[in-house]
Amino acid sequence: MIYLVGFVVAIVLVAIFSKPEMRGCRWRADRSRNRDGQAFWRCAACGSETFTDNGKPPDLCLRR
Repeated sequence: MIYLVGFVVAIVLVAIFSKPEMRGCRWRADRSRNRDGQAFWRCAACGSETFTDNGKPPDLCLRR
């Protein structure tokens, strides 16, 4: 019974904290194209390309 409650809580937490606008994005780093402290990222799903200052992939889909 306790496992079932834990499973339900986990599903609810995933639903709350998931980002629906990012479900299709698959960001890949291309370190050969980095420049001046900025990291280059390309989305494998939609083909968007961008640079970030913090070295982490973008938080939003740039398809639009």
